[in-house]
Amino acid sequence: MNMSFKSQTFRIRKGLDIRLKGQAEKMDKIVHSKHVVVKPTDFHGLTPKVLVKEGESVKAGSVLFIDKYNPKIVFAAPVSGKVTQIERGDKRKVLAIHVEADELISYADMPNFQMGTRDEIIEKLLQTGLWAFMRQRPFDVIADPNTLPKALFVSAFDSSPLAPDFDYMVEKDAKYFQAGLDLLKQIVPVVHLSVHQKTTAPAFLQAQGVQIHTFEGPHPAGNVGTQIHHIDPINKGETAWVMGVQGVIAIGKAVLDKKYDVSRWIAITGEVEKPCYVKTIAGALMQDILAQNIDTAQYRVISGNALTGDQVGTKGYLGFYHHQVTVLLEGKEPKFVLTEGWLSLGLKRFSNSKLYPAAWFGNKTYQHDTNLNGEERAFVVTGELERVFPFDIYPMQILKSMMYQDLDEMEKLGIYEVAPEDFALCEYVCTSKINMQEIVRGALDLVQKECV
Repeated sequence: MNMSFKSQTFRIRKGLDIRLKGQAEKMDKIVHSKHVVVKPTDFHGLTPKVLVKEGESVKAGSVLFIDKYNPKIVFAAPVSGKVTQIERGDKRKVLAIHVEADELISYADMPNFQMGTRDEIIEKLLQTGLWAFMRQRPFDVIADPNTLPKALFVSAFDSSPLAPDFDYMVEKDAKYFQAGLDLLKQIVPVVHLSVHQKTTAPAFLQAQGVQIHTFEGPHPAGNVGTQIHHIDPINKGETAWVMGVQGVIAIGKAVLDKKYDVSRWIAITGEVEKPCYVKTIAGALMQDILAQNIDTAQYRVISGNALTGDQVGTKGYLGFYHHQVTVLLEGKEPKFVLTEGWLSLGLKRFSNSKLYPAAWFGNKTYQHDTNLNGEERAFVVTGELERVFPFDIYPMQILKSMMYQDLDEMEKLGIYEVAPEDFALCEYVCTSKINMQEIVRGALDLVQKECV
């Protein structure tokens, strides 16, 4: 199936760049974590069936668990070593599989990706655990290998707070990125690669066999959901596949080096002594990654960015899909109304409104904490969400339809186009303090269960 698209330039006008202190500087180091985990909770909707036992030795690429309801989808060990713990929660739910890493990583045998039909390539991606990098819209879950998507979308930049520079991170892996694209374009009708107007990396600008689209404007211009909406929106009954740059590189390594190598460059950002870039591995221990003395009572450690990441603490682990670690000040202390509260001049506070003088200072960066600055309020104020939501969708109306679970209304308002991360900025600016991402996630699960 062939589809023809013309490369385009899109100007995103609705959105907001949140300017925080702690941008990663372009210096890097290697971090070897002795303790690595794979968390089934990183893969939404997964019911894992564990295939290993505690004390068992594994190689990088060995299967740890499978999807109980789709056994073809497997999940592999990121390192070689010994399985030290299968961590379980309530009702024996599998929370994590812990692996004590070897000093020298050994790899499981990898099939030859150079030859094969579409079905054979997909089967190889499934067998090796690399399929876990492939997600789908709608529903923002691991892609169904039995469907034919309208396209694969790859975002080559991130616009979230303190986002890493993908141009810098892809420099050392350019050949793997192209090799990954070469394989992926054999299993989808078209690959859309979205770059920022300031992108300079040849790996992105000179990528072969893909449709390159340029985006400019504030966050969420870097969100793949925003890009899909502007390039080729999803209608009911259609499917699009989504993959991050790190996933494409991991597939490229499997093609060229015949290894299940999920090592990656990540950015350490926020309230740390030296914000920088670190090469580590998916599932690495945060304590090893940060390598700074962080008072966990004073700081919040987030795997991912400040809007959509997971709070994990220094004893947590890097998420499977994350390419950033963010450290923020905990906002536990009350703020005096006249000096730091809502009656203050706001010289040190970032705000979406134009009421504070901070709005006049251009690109000044700010020290942000996690204080909500108020309690949950009625969800009635209009106009706030629309200013930062660059979809041709009514954000407040669709959120309310999700809250009272009206399936017909959700479908009419465009639920098949959105994912929780698309509402993260709305959640930030909204005075109601409502957890919108949680509402969207619940609604998507309901629609997937009842309408598919």
